[in-house]
Amino acid sequence: MNYTLLTFLNLIVMVLLIIVISLQNKSAGLSNVFGSSGNIVQTRRGFEKWLFYATTILGILFVGLSITLLLIK
Repeated sequence: MNYTLLTFLNLIVMVLLIIVISLQNKSAGLSNVFGSSGNIVQTRRGFEKWLFYATTILGILFVGLSITLLLIK
């Protein structure tokens, strides 16, 4: 593949990874640091589960593309 095309794909994956990470739920705030009693285990469902899988896949793609770009250069 072309180096420019791989760089462009890496940039797209990076932007998508930033978007997916920023969309995830941040409900565990400072209340857990000070000993709140909210120790409830929740399973991921629906959109939250999709975001989790998308984050994992995009992270693996980003690392793979970055290593490939380093080896090609």
